[in-house]
Amino acid sequence: MNDTARAAVPTGYDAAPDRRRWIGLVVISISVALIIVDSTIVNVAIPSVVRDLKIDSTQVQWVQESYTLVFAALLLVWGTLADRIGRRRLLIIGLALFGAASVGAALAPTGNLLIGARVIQGIGGAMLLPTTLSLINATFRGRERGIAFAVWGSTIGGMAAVGPLLGGWLTTYFSWRWAFGINVPGGIILIIGAVLFVAESKSSESRRVDLVGAAISVVLFASLVFGLIEGRSYGWWLSDTPPSFWKLGVSPIPFAFALTVVSVVAYIAWGLRRQRAGKSTLIDFSLFRIASFRNGNIAAMVVSLGEFGLILSLPLWLQNVLGYDALQTGFVLLALALGSFAASGFAGAFSGRIAPVWVVRAGIALEIVGIVITALVISVTTPWWAIALGLFVYGMGVGLATAQLTGVVLADVPVEQSGAASGTQSTARQVGSALGIAILGTILFSTLGTQFADKLPSSIPASAQTQLVNTVVSSAGGAIPGLVKQSPEVGALAKQAFSDATKISAFSAAGFLALGLLATVSLGSGKREEDESDA
Repeated sequence: MNDTARAAVPTGYDAAPDRRRWIGLVVISISVALIIVDSTIVNVAIPSVVRDLKIDSTQVQWVQESYTLVFAALLLVWGTLADRIGRRRLLIIGLALFGAASVGAALAPTGNLLIGARVIQGIGGAMLLPTTLSLINATFRGRERGIAFAVWGSTIGGMAAVGPLLGGWLTTYFSWRWAFGINVPGGIILIIGAVLFVAESKSSESRRVDLVGAAISVVLFASLVFGLIEGRSYGWWLSDTPPSFWKLGVSPIPFAFALTVVSVVAYIAWGLRRQRAGKSTLIDFSLFRIASFRNGNIAAMVVSLGEFGLILSLPLWLQNVLGYDALQTGFVLLALALGSFAASGFAGAFSGRIAPVWVVRAGIALEIVGIVITALVISVTTPWWAIALGLFVYGMGVGLATAQLTGVVLADVPVEQSGAASGTQSTARQVGSALGIAILGTILFSTLGTQFADKLPSSIPASAQTQLVNTVVSSAGGAIPGLVKQSPEVGALAKQAFSDATKISAFSAAGFLALGLLATVSLGSGKREEDESDA
């Protein structure tokens, strides 16, 4: 273990085993679970929010998307600041801010105040994710690091499925407000746990934070995520439904992407200038000379793109085609969580015996198999257990790949730069997720429109056909149950079209995951040199 790495080990933890580290790992992992659950729980609660607060469709979009937008835009900034001001300190600040914003969301009397609370939640959540990564990277070494990352990654995969289940239960039996309110006691317990069991660590450098670079990065990621999320709503070039603040004849999306390109150029130019002057930057551009870091981030982005295709389309299909309610949908998705937790035990047992990169490859391969199984069985009469089987296999892949890919990305990064590096790879994943929502969402709804239009009988007038297709697509399938009651024959065709579109979207997600698997070919073993000597 070199002097730099030794200096970065948190005060209070020596090389000897210390049980507090493992209790601290539980606190760190549940902190991640808090933000993952919150990002998925809203989808189930939205119908109740609409009825209670009387919000319109635009507000519905922003309740869901404002969190993602702010979260992705600030990951890089907070990842770097964690190294400077202390990783545990920022973890505690993030938990406090997230909890306070959750109070605001739970008590919000209007849609606009709810959106404002979600923005603040995004700020707090962005503090937590890269901070938990850098804390694990700085606290654990050798075989223990592999186990710690496996627990962390499995928590993310599992909570993505538990969120809808918990949201369905709280919304059905209590109120949608408890979907946010549950974060408050959880946050208080986690703050106490962080104070008692998570040791502080930070970089030995005390240079000033690059505020200009931070501002440019926020503009960069905010404009990119805005463009990806809103492209289908506002149009990729021309727009019949521009936002109220937009007065030009074309869509705002090309301008958002143009701003992204300008911001990328400005960010790189500004960062290189500061680096040549010996000043601090958000990212040490020399990190991208590390093959595992550079290639691992590419793989992480592509894998995240493929992973989110299934989570996007399945809940809509289960509720609108098979007729499940929110709680039943959550139970089906629970198979994903079970698979992820099963994989964590496997990853822990074989940590140190199998190179992390091979665990990543096995995980991505299982994700592909799980999605293909799911896609093959999708129909209007699919039993729940057939979907659960595919989700279980898929969940095992998520549990294996998520944590170990993080370890591979950070394997050769100096510990004192782990906050910035983890912020970079977390941002890569969030950008990949936004790409997945945009691309696979477009595939889902475009295919739905085409399939439904092709299936409608010629006896229905063209104008009526167009109205039917637009209604089903614009409602994301929500109009199908009502259509079944009005016209069972047309409703059955809509169900079949949605099933076909979901199947094609799932196969597309498997294709992107295959690209992610190919991207891992250029990765190293994923082990640190000091880890190999300590294992």
